[in-house]
Amino acid sequence: MRPITERDLRSCFVNCSKGEAKRLSLPKDFPESPWDDLDFLGWRDPKAPDRVHLVAETDDRLTGISLRLASAPGKARGFNSTSLCSFCQTTHIGGGVALMSARRAGDAGKQGNTVGRYLCADLACSLYVRGRKQPLLGGGPDDGVPLEEKVARVRANLGAFIASVIG
Repeated sequence: MRPITERDLRSCFVNCSKGEAKRLSLPKDFPESPWDDLDFLGWRDPKAPDRVHLVAETDDRLTGISLRLASAPGKARGFNSTSLCSFCQTTHIGGGVALMSARRAGDAGKQGNTVGRYLCADLACSLYVRGRKQPLLGGGPDDGVPLEEKVARVRANLGAFIASVIG
């Protein structure tokens, strides 16, 4: 992912108002994000713990999606249960995966329609796939699969999710 500015980030959200995008909190390490290792920038809003945001490049432009956690990660599942991320296929135990839902863009979103996915609770899919981060006692995504295929799968799953939000 190419480095982005705060202005670019705040102006790219498709499923929230300009005011909501202006008020969202940026990741604390936003300027130092590992851009070369990211397929998308994802973070939990430190001022609103049930809010999650992701920004990705789609068709040479940025698309931002605001999401809501369905429940606090780890509370709905026991420590010994495992879950799989819909984007990167990383398995996590306990609260490593959370159900996140995004209001659909446009009229569908105004009517209350949402799209949900089970995702890495920390949205570090890109780092898990590249081996830059390890899940707590879970498993990496397809250890025998070449990195290019893993990255392509993350991007395809992310693209399908964004398309379902935009409608």
